Amino acid sequence: MSETANPDPDYETALRRAGVRITRPRRIILGILADAGDHPDAMEIFRRAVEVDRGISLSTVYRTMKLLEGIGAIHRHAFEGGPSRFEPAAGEHHDHLIDIDTGDVIEFQSDRIEQLQQEIARSLGYEIVHHRLELYGRRLRKQ
Repeated sequence: MSETANPDPDYETALRRAGVRITRPRRIILGILADAGDHPDAMEIFRRAVEVDRGISLSTVYRTMKLLEGIGAIHRHAFEGGPSRFEPAAGEHHDHLIDIDTGDVIEFQSDRIEQLQQEIARSLGYEIVHHRLELYGRRLRKQ
């Protein structure tokens, strides 16, 4: 990410609406999040940020992530056995498959799974208002 990259305007707008000042370090962090194609943890966000500006502190990363989570702009995932990881809250609903050997997080969407969840909830007399599906697996070994 270049120093002049523009962060996702939704992050910045949401923070401004919440009364948060957008400092240069925050703008860099927002740009990193906007460019992230993965689910980085705070240390990875920090690592990427100091490549742009060595003066950014880890506490600034943590505070910024907490602010973004608090206003609903990002989701925090505490995948089993690892640090909290982050992804944008905007976008289509999806689920996650976590590779237990590499820590890779694979996003997927299945209409069959979504339909089955709805059927199960209805049969038990419920309406789903929120859900999160995490599968943990290991690549199959080729025989």
